[in-house]
Amino acid sequence: MSISEGKLRHMRKLSNANGVIAAAAMDQRGSLQKSLAAAKGVPPKEIPADMLEEFKTAVVRILTPHATAILLDTEFGLPAAAARASNAGLLLAYEKTGYDVTQEGRLPDLLPDLSVKRIKDHGADAVKILLYYTPFDDPKINDIKHAFVERIGSECEDNQIPFFLEFIGYLPKGGDEKGLEFAKLKPEIVIQSMAEFSKPQYKVDVLKVEVPINANFVEGSSVFKGEKAYSYQEALGHFKRASDLATKPFIYLSAGVSNDQFTESLRMAGEAGTDYSGVLCGRATWKDGMPIYATKGVKALEDWLSTEGIKNINAVNEALKTAKSWEKKLS
Repeated sequence: MSISEGKLRHMRKLSNANGVIAAAAMDQRGSLQKSLAAAKGVPPKEIPADMLEEFKTAVVRILTPHATAILLDTEFGLPAAAARASNAGLLLAYEKTGYDVTQEGRLPDLLPDLSVKRIKDHGADAVKILLYYTPFDDPKINDIKHAFVERIGSECEDNQIPFFLEFIGYLPKGGDEKGLEFAKLKPEIVIQSMAEFSKPQYKVDVLKVEVPINANFVEGSSVFKGEKAYSYQEALGHFKRASDLATKPFIYLSAGVSNDQFTESLRMAGEAGTDYSGVLCGRATWKDGMPIYATKGVKALEDWLSTEGIKNINAVNEALKTAKSWEKKLS
């Protein structure tokens, strides 16, 4: 893989001196609103925009001194972007939150008032797209998604800004994506997705990927829950196979799991010898602060973030000692 000088300058703003991306994520919108509403015991529509902005700003202000970058949205996240630490680069989400449940295939869509140029004008160092993707879906559905990613890649290339593609696996016919059935399929979903979007026509600069296993189902992991999807050695093999197939730099996302589960997954990635280049970690760091904010207000959230939130992000940073520079993937 090669990268242009313009993109290279932005990439260096997103990573540390060792070329590792230790980024926080706070681009949740609909899911954040629903979680705060559930904690308050009210309908989501009763959570106003200023609450989302206040929550995001507190998280960003307190946690970004411990991160190399922050991922935000333009709908509720711009006040938080202005409050980030000076050391933190900025990624902005381009996609609409969620997906249309009346259509098959969890098809993506873009925010209608955004373009890559406008994202860059907001001061972003990278564009992030979330894509629900599985190689086991209808080929016609996946062809639409492939074309969608190609368009975004070309737009980012024209504007000389890095393109971070996040893909989330799912079961096309529905099911529990935190359960045993999905855990068994997850390695192939992640591995085939990484191989697909490493292809040059997509012009993706960084793959933002799920770990290829669910550590809760790894016999011998520190977070094993009793049901086995893979042995410990099989799990390490899945990590290494995914890493070897990726010709683009890749970083891991936390996908809403606990901090303990995520840090255990990173430890296994290091033991497997993967060449991952960091993380974009969201809820594993700050999700336990949502009910505190919803019931006790912003001061209580700030107190929690200043202790437990910082402890969580530092646990992730400690686990990143095995990460490799994204520049090693460049020709």
